[in-house]
Amino acid sequence: MISYEPLFHTMKNKKISSYELSKRGFPRSTYYAMKRGNSVTVNTINQLCAILHCSVSDVMEYIEDDSAQRKEDKT
Repeated sequence: MISYEPLFHTMKNKKISSYELSKRGFPRSTYYAMKRGNSVTVNTINQLCAILHCSVSDVMEYIEDDSAQRKEDKT
């Protein structure tokens, strides 16, 4: 599962609000979709990295899903 928690930590550390992101051209609807954990495009991640001057790992991380592990265990 992909988590966007690093994004919210990065924004807090850089003192950038969702309003500031939208002023810099990042769609608020996309921001709120990420808050809900919805998937986004690689272009969106690229846009965030450019706006925040950060790396991909500062925006998202992979967290192993327990159900995925159980599927592997069955095979």
